[in-house]
Amino acid sequence: MIRYVVGRVAQAVVVLWAAFTLTFAILYLLPSDPMELQLAAAGIQPDSLTPDQLAAMKHRFGLDQSIGRQYWHHLAGVVHGDFGTSLSQQVPVTDLIGQRIGPTLLLSVAAAVVSLVAGSGLAYLATFVRWNPLRILLTRLPALGASFPQFFVALFLIQLFSFRLGWFPAIGTEGVASLVMPVITISVIASSVLAQVLIKSFDQTLSQPYVVTARAKGLSRSAVHLRHAFRNAALPAMTILGVIVGLTVTSSIVVETVFTREGVGKLAQEAVLAQDVPVVLAVVTIAAAVFVTVNLVVDLLYPLLDPRIKNRVVTP
Repeated sequence: MIRYVVGRVAQAVVVLWAAFTLTFAILYLLPSDPMELQLAAAGIQPDSLTPDQLAAMKHRFGLDQSIGRQYWHHLAGVVHGDFGTSLSQQVPVTDLIGQRIGPTLLLSVAAAVVSLVAGSGLAYLATFVRWNPLRILLTRLPALGASFPQFFVALFLIQLFSFRLGWFPAIGTEGVASLVMPVITISVIASSVLAQVLIKSFDQTLSQPYVVTARAKGLSRSAVHLRHAFRNAALPAMTILGVIVGLTVTSSIVVETVFTREGVGKLAQEAVLAQDVPVVLAVVTIAAAVFVTVNLVVDLLYPLLDPRIKNRVVTP
């Protein structure tokens, strides 16, 4: 068991390192100069500065060092919890993220809860109803929901519920009403992915001998579904729990941009446009850390929930 845990933790560390390294490489392969972008955003022409002034500004942010030294500098900072200073706003990156992380956490948690409830409910109904046309419709809905681009869902919701019906604000971060459409936008895809896995798992579980025996004892269909089938059918769905959380976190970048929400996602979008390397690295690293942590917890809990896997883990 210890070997299993150490292996999973090592995999998590490698994934975090790979996400950081790949992001760093992509940012430094871009043809533009980060310092020139910051000067242009401030209305300063680089030609108006003397070479000494420009060199001093690059030295201040470490941009005069080689790519290798910059990489190790950023990596060492991340290991120690120091993400450096924002090139565009010239304040500590941790302060920027601290100011924006509240709305993003609220959005991600709300979307994850709605996705779990909607995905589980749809899978339950799809395998419970007896009328075949309705069963076919409910079974096909997850594939349809997962196929819609997220920005399309967001724009459709804005057009319908904001412009036509006027029920919810199209932009902003204030109040519960501003949270409804962003949560639905993220949940459409996340719940569809979960429902697809659960429906298949339900169908396999309901054909097992112990379920047939439970029905033969006279238990109602709802009791068989809830007491006998749901627990075992939900086990395979736990493997994609990390994917669901990952979708809710990464989707915030698109959703917060479309709905103009002041969160970490919008901060990341602004930082990419400004090629603000420390901010982008921090956002990607934190998002990857959340994704990896959830997957690690699922990997460690799964052997405890499924004795078959526990036996394979313990057996040398």
